[in-house]
Order: sequence, then C-alpha cells, then structure tokens
Amino acid sequence: MKSYTDINQSKKLAEILPLESADMHYATWTILDGDFIVSPNQGSTIEDLQEDYGNQIIPCWSLAALLSLLPKLYEFENDPDDGGCQPNLCKGWDNNQWHIVYRPSIYITEWYNDPIDAAFEMVVWLKENGKI
Repeated sequence: MKSYTDINQSKKLAEILPLESADMHYATWTILDGDFIVSPNQGSTIEDLQEDYGNQIIPCWSLAALLSLLPKLYEFENDPDDGGCQPNLCKGWDNNQWHIVYRPSIYITEWYNDPIDAAFEMVVWLKENGKI
C-alpha cells in the first residue's frame, strides 16, 4: 500500500491544489540509488522549503491529507431537507480494491488497488467540477 501520492500524481495536485495542503514532499536533492527520498514537511511549508532549496521540492500528499480535502457535498443545493453527504472510502469484498463514493451517487471513483489512487481521482474530479 502506498503511503503518499506518486510523483506524477503529486505534480498534478501541485498544479491544482494549494501547496500548503501537502503534508509531505519529495526531496530531489537527495537521491539514493535513483530513488527519491520522501520526507514529512515537519512544520515547514512547501514554500519555505522551496525558498531554501529551489524547485527541487515536489509536494506530495498522504491519504489523510487527501481525505481531509474532501468536503461534505449537497446534491440539491436549494433543498432545505438535503443534509448533504460525506465521502466514503470503501474497500471491496475481495479486500484488494478501493474506491470513494459520495452517496447518493454524486460521484463514484473507479476501483483501485490502493486507496490513495481512489482519493487522488476524487480530489481531481472535485477540483475539475468546482466542488473544492
């Protein structure tokens, strides 16, 4: 299971989300055997880190950070009885697949092998549709 967004997902999210919403970062100045080193922000903002190290910092998001971005949604904005719905991270019956759903059927992600991938899809969809 992934602990944070991969580099491609991170670059996409960095284009559409506030950088301060990232709780981790890839540190490209320290590459070990061709792999990036991932570090928690440890109280620093991405802007602070980039000020110190330039654009060698790529922000990334943990599952907790992605889930914290998912708002309560209202299917019928003008309906006073619409109490809204929360996102649900669901694990499939076979325990190997994950998706996120807003019920009643506002949006449902594809099934993924990792919950971070489902959360990434949901965040991108919400942003593209003006929900966040």
